[in-house]
Amino acid sequence: MSQKQMKEAFVSNQNGTSVLEITEGLCLPALCILCRGLLIILSQQLCSSLHNSRTRFLVDFAFLIVPLVTTLTIFSSFVLLEYLVAIILGAGLLYEIYCRRTCYARMPFQKICEKFLKVSLESEHIPAISCFRVVNSAFTAVAILAVDFPLFPRRYAKTELYGTGAMDYGVGGFIFGSAMVSPEVRRKYTKGSRFCYLTKSLYSLWPLVFLGVGRLVAIKSVDYQEHLTEYGVHWNFFFTLIAVKLITSLLLIICPLNRSWVVAISIAALYQLALDFTPLKSLILYGTDGSGTRVGLLNANREGIISILGYVAVHMAGVQTGLYVL
Repeated sequence: MSQKQMKEAFVSNQNGTSVLEITEGLCLPALCILCRGLLIILSQQLCSSLHNSRTRFLVDFAFLIVPLVTTLTIFSSFVLLEYLVAIILGAGLLYEIYCRRTCYARMPFQKICEKFLKVSLESEHIPAISCFRVVNSAFTAVAILAVDFPLFPRRYAKTELYGTGAMDYGVGGFIFGSAMVSPEVRRKYTKGSRFCYLTKSLYSLWPLVFLGVGRLVAIKSVDYQEHLTEYGVHWNFFFTLIAVKLITSLLLIICPLNRSWVVAISIAALYQLALDFTPLKSLILYGTDGSGTRVGLLNANREGIISILGYVAVHMAGVQTGLYVL
């Protein structure tokens, strides 16, 4: 067996883990972000040098990156322990903030809540969306680099035929996050005709075309290992983004922006029905001849092509969420 085949076998034929375990790992960054925010508040009370860019970088690395790395590697079986540490740390920081509050802040809890509810963000960058996208990008980067090493649990790798692995979350999370800040949500293309809007959408795809073709050429030219059942022979993540952008741009011309949730639910429901009651599932798993053939463009890239509809539903759900949050 060649080195390429050994590496491909190392990340193949995985069945994943439970959705509960994946959810536990993905929700931990929320507590870490809370602890980071509490530490910043405490540092402001203490007039410390946390505003220094180097110190802030170290704090961000310690609270955002380190927990992700440990959750996906050495502490993968002790996620609940990480939760306990984060809760204790957050409670300790909150207690210190409470003890050091100024006389001005010593007001009834009800008034504090009333003031909090009246707070509005003047910035166009919503912290919740920024945090989601940062965590998703960091998680994806760590998982992609770690999956080739034995320290990364095999149950977190992308699944083969059935099941759910932690890495299966990455693409959907990326599409959902980008949809929340898409030009349509930010009303960037409100001026001009629908044709003008579609032209701008098509023009914005050229970086993805460059990356998709570049990745395909690079992978094939150096004979790098590939996980064929992920996207197919020629397909890759960037081609999926291109297809999703094209389809959703057309859908958003036809459908009102505030009805994106209807489109998302409809596509998701129809896609699931097609998987359950038509030969679509068999086509994805075994090809047109039922033996896993890779002959022909559709058979060669069936996983990537057929999965587009699911990602379109995720994108439309992200658009609706972005409208609500922004």
